[in-house]
Amino acid sequence: MLSEEQIASFEREGYLAVDRLLDYELDVKPVIEEYEALLDELCRQWVSEGLLQETYDWLPFEKRLVEVYRAGCIYEQAMDIALPNSNIYPEMPIHLGPAVFNLLRSPRLLAAVESLIGGEIYSNPIQHVRIKPPMEILTNRDVNRALVGRTHWHQDNGVALPEADDTEMVTCWVAITEATPENGCLQVVPNSHREGMALHCSRIDQLGIPDALIEQDIAIPVPLSPGGVLFFHPLCKHASMDNKSDAFRWSFDLRYNPVGQPSGRPHFPGFVAQSRLNPESTLDDPEEWAQLWLDARARLAKVEGIKSHRWDSNDPLCA
Repeated sequence: MLSEEQIASFEREGYLAVDRLLDYELDVKPVIEEYEALLDELCRQWVSEGLLQETYDWLPFEKRLVEVYRAGCIYEQAMDIALPNSNIYPEMPIHLGPAVFNLLRSPRLLAAVESLIGGEIYSNPIQHVRIKPPMEILTNRDVNRALVGRTHWHQDNGVALPEADDTEMVTCWVAITEATPENGCLQVVPNSHREGMALHCSRIDQLGIPDALIEQDIAIPVPLSPGGVLFFHPLCKHASMDNKSDAFRWSFDLRYNPVGQPSGRPHFPGFVAQSRLNPESTLDDPEEWAQLWLDARARLAKVEGIKSHRWDSNDPLCA
């Protein structure tokens, strides 16, 4: 559980960094091992398809991923834990492994979340993994793609439907590798959650607040060690910094809200992660969780024009 001082800081500033909140052996290491096995599988597939010359299986995960990226293999959707909001097809890759499911249900994470929103906790489906290459190897095409390049200034309520404006959502940004200003940790604008919803504009494959509306002189970076978690309010303005290091920066974006409140993405499946009042309602089967997403993929592959936000980018500030 969070302390009273930590809770007060979150409510005052709109964010809270808790370093090493998660247990590395129980929460982080299993995820890393699961993704190493996933990359093994993907590399063999890409070699068989002629997209990759060799599997590079003698290289460590991050250096192997550099070779995958340089070969032009699209790894980010195959490693993501959610579907995109458009162009979904029946066999679109998505990673739904048990280690990720256990991370979503980590008792250490949920105890902190309970301190902020109460004991009836719903795992919100607006979630991603971001394994971001160094800027020096990014192509111009990828610099502004959220899962690979920089994440623009935004508010989490701004990238959801208005139905969730009153939802007591909390975002948990989980560091898997060390996050520093050099390798692209998050930066936040303190107290910005008190300013209401800002204009968001479409930028390549993501939404972002125009730079003119961001008080960048008071924005602060939030470094974290592996297993550290940055909690922030759904109206806290935040963005990632450029990865100027020579290594990948790896994190998860996870969100939670009280059971029964709108998620902001009704077309995607969430689940009850914890319930003090109705414990039998919680989901504890990773295969059942995975099937929820596979069923959603099959359903949404038949749908065009899924609405996922409120913006049309006609404001002059979006030009």
